[in-house]
Amino acid sequence: MIANQKILIVEDEEKIARVIKLELEFEGYEVDAAYDGLTGLEKIRSDTWDLVLLDIMLPELNGLEVLRRIRTKDENTPVILLTARDSVPEKVAGLDQGANDYITKPFQIEELLARVRASLRLKGISNKTEDIEKGLILGNLVVNEKTREVKRGDREIELTPREFDLLVYFLQNKQLVLNRDQILSAVWGFDYYGDTNVVDVYIRYLRRKIDNGEPPLIHTVRGVGYVLKEQ
Repeated sequence: MIANQKILIVEDEEKIARVIKLELEFEGYEVDAAYDGLTGLEKIRSDTWDLVLLDIMLPELNGLEVLRRIRTKDENTPVILLTARDSVPEKVAGLDQGANDYITKPFQIEELLARVRASLRLKGISNKTEDIEKGLILGNLVVNEKTREVKRGDREIELTPREFDLLVYFLQNKQLVLNRDQILSAVWGFDYYGDTNVVDVYIRYLRRKIDNGEPPLIHTVRGVGYVLKEQ
């Protein structure tokens, strides 16, 4: 499991919500809860969640309406519906509205945890596929342009805005040899009139953070420039 994955429980039965919250926290997730549909929707919209557990029968705003409103702006966050045993039409409606899975009450906590893990695993695969399609992955180095997260393996890497832009440019042009003028124009802008040595300085910063004892990814091509590739 990735550390600090955030899960929101939207469940009006507070005892059930507390039990689920404790179990999820014991598994290492960061968990919050809401006890009615409106509060749940506000929490969903005001923060970023890795997964939402959503009861269908909620006061203020029912779960299917909460789900419908989520999906108008967010197609990616996994939602698992918590449903009554005899609510087959609601299950079908929920899946049609964009739910990723459902579990019927009463349920065993082990089954719920397994469904949570499965949904998060599928989300991780989907996110990685998007990164691959965008070309923002090389070996175990992955960059998410939306969240500006940079990881090499399990290691999170903190970059300055300029370092991040430089890395994205390299990833968009991986395997290609780039000269200093190309890099300056793309990362610093066409109207940059400073010292071209700034490229060398920032590549040194980037190497120090990206490599950190691992095989180097940014290589010097003597007399030409730099290239991002695996050895």
